Amino acid sequence: MVAVRLLEDYFQEEQTMKYMLMIHQGTTPTPLDPEAWATLSQEEQQAIYAAYKTVNETPGVTPGNGLQPPETATTVRVKDGKTITTDGPFVETKEALNGYLIYEADDLDAAIDLAAQIPAARLGGAIEVRPIMQW
Repeated sequence: MVAVRLLEDYFQEEQTMKYMLMIHQGTTPTPLDPEAWATLSQEEQQAIYAAYKTVNETPGVTPGNGLQPPETATTVRVKDGKTITTDGPFVETKEALNGYLIYEADDLDAAIDLAAQIPAARLGGAIEVRPIMQW
């Protein structure tokens, strides 16, 4: 016996989408810059830690990793079969990617709502929300 699945069954399933939320620190003070971090009160620093903890504990979130500063990057290209490496980031930008997380959400609006809770979004940075292609 062969199991047959009706096309309409596919449309009745709830579909979620995975989004990558890329955290661009911009001018956001972080502990990686002790001088800038010191401009925040202890209460503000603790509130930032608490906000990131809340975001990371949100159902559907897979916490990502923070990234070292762009100047620690190595850019790799292949030209005529030869691997060429360059010290530093691919582009010079103040809005360098600092970290990321993955969020499985019902829709883009939910991902945007979560992005708005990330402290960097309100402290001088930006959060890029991008759907993940599933192969």
